[in-house]
Amino acid sequence: MRELARFRQMYSPEDVRRDPHLEWALQYGLLEAIQIVIDLSCHIVSARNLSVPATYAECVGLLSRAGLLSGDVAKTVAGMVGLRNIIVHEYISVELKRVYDLLDRLDDFRAFAAQIQPYV
Repeated sequence: MRELARFRQMYSPEDVRRDPHLEWALQYGLLEAIQIVIDLSCHIVSARNLSVPATYAECVGLLSRAGLLSGDVAKTVAGMVGLRNIIVHEYISVELKRVYDLLDRLDDFRAFAAQIQPYV
């Protein structure tokens, strides 16, 4: 999170739009953060035998249904999973503004971490 917050302080959306390397760094940094959320979610689901999820988003939903993650945080994280899939699989072109705006939502990652911390 520290590096993403630092990235936000150093670069404007215009900077990122002008420099493909910065755009790549932003996408990769967020991808890594989202993947950590996914990995932790699926690990907890598995360790607690909550079910056998078919998708990453289902891991998050199972945490919410088990009461380990609030509905609001689960909804936000599920959206992150969707963005991760778009970035990784390039289903559609990723809107730079949407990705950059996630830098203003780093507290969502922190909220997830705080809620799942007791179960890791």
